[in-house]
Amino acid sequence: MLTDYCVIITTFADDDNGQTIINALLEQQLAACIQVIPIKSYYHWQQKINCDQEHQLIIKTKIALFERVKAEIEKHHLYQTPEIIQLPITNGSKDYLAWINQVCL
Repeated sequence: MLTDYCVIITTFADDDNGQTIINALLEQQLAACIQVIPIKSYYHWQQKINCDQEHQLIIKTKIALFERVKAEIEKHHLYQTPEIIQLPITNGSKDYLAWINQVCL
């Protein structure tokens, strides 16, 4: 079903840390595809407005794997409070979604 799939978003600033997270998710077949996009983040943290160069991960996976993906990100992430957001895939290419289903556990 279309509702079986999602995108999970997280960010990182340290390239080695990001690669560790990516490798862990792909090696455990918790993600079919992960895209890395350079971004500039503005946010409130510890009573200050901050601005940092980061990279955003767009992780394509199954909704049923969210908790495992989240746990793996939390296990490896250097941030005290990493962004981990799940967005549903409400529609998509039948072949692409079948590929996600085939690749992910």
